[in-house]
Amino acid sequence: MLSNANLSVNEFTDELWRRLDQHLHDNLQDCQKSGEAPVAVFDADGTLWDEDAGEAFFRWQIENCGFELPADPWQHYFAWKARDPLGAYAWLAQISAGQSLTQVRDWAAQCARAHAPWPIFESQRLLLKKLQAWGVEIYVVTASVKYAVEPFALEYFGLPHERIIGIECEIDPRDVLRNQVRLPITWREGKAQALRSRIGERQPILTCGNTYGDIALIETARPKGIRLMIQTRPDSEADRGLGREEAKLRAHGRALNWWLHSFRR
Repeated sequence: MLSNANLSVNEFTDELWRRLDQHLHDNLQDCQKSGEAPVAVFDADGTLWDEDAGEAFFRWQIENCGFELPADPWQHYFAWKARDPLGAYAWLAQISAGQSLTQVRDWAAQCARAHAPWPIFESQRLLLKKLQAWGVEIYVVTASVKYAVEPFALEYFGLPHERIIGIECEIDPRDVLRNQVRLPITWREGKAQALRSRIGERQPILTCGNTYGDIALIETARPKGIRLMIQTRPDSEADRGLGREEAKLRAHGRALNWWLHSFRR
C-alpha cells in the first residue's frame, strides 16, 4: 500500500500549471500540423493516486471471494514479489481465473466502493480534465491488474475500461478468464510495448510515472513532449521500498532534464 495519511500533499504550483499549459499548447499545435491525433499516457498507482489499486483489490478478494490461496496469501505475494515481481503481478490476475469477466469487474467495483473516497491527486484529476477538454486521447498503463484499476479510473477520471492497459488474463469464448496472462505483461518495458500495440507509432505529448519501472513508458513521449516524474514518498524514504524506486527514477530523469513534481518532499 502507498498511502500515508500523516503526510501532506503538495498540489501543482501556478508556475507548473503555466509551464504545462504552454508546452501542451505547443505540442498540440505540432500534432495539428502533422495531422496526428494527440495522446497522453499515465501510470496509475503512485501517479494518479496515493494507493495501490492492485493490492487493494487483492486484499479485498482475500477477504470476500473464498478463493483457495496459500495459508498466508499476503505474505506469499510479497515474498514472491521480492524475488520475481513480474511473476507476482501476473499471479494477482491469475487468481481470478475461472471467473467471468462480468463477475471480476463487479468485484472490482465493490472493492472501489469499499475504499471510497479513493486518495487521488487532485492536480492530476485537473490535468486529465484539461487534456480531455482539448481532445487528447488518454491511456493509463499499469502493472496492477487491469480490472482493479478500471473502476477508480472511471469514477475519478472519467476514463472508460478500454483506456486502461494493465495485467489481465486471456478470456475464453464464454467470457471466462483463463489462467494464461495476456502478453506483453505491463511491467517495465512491457508497459511501452503494450502502449505501442494500442496507439501504434504515435508519440504521446505527455507521459507520466513515479518509479524506475516507468522509464520505458515515459520514454515513449515525442521529442518535444513532456516527461513528468511524480514523487509521492518523501526524501527521507529514498533508501527503502517505494521511496527507493522513486529516487532511482528521479536520478535517471534529472540527467535527461525530465520534469518533476513532488507531491511529497
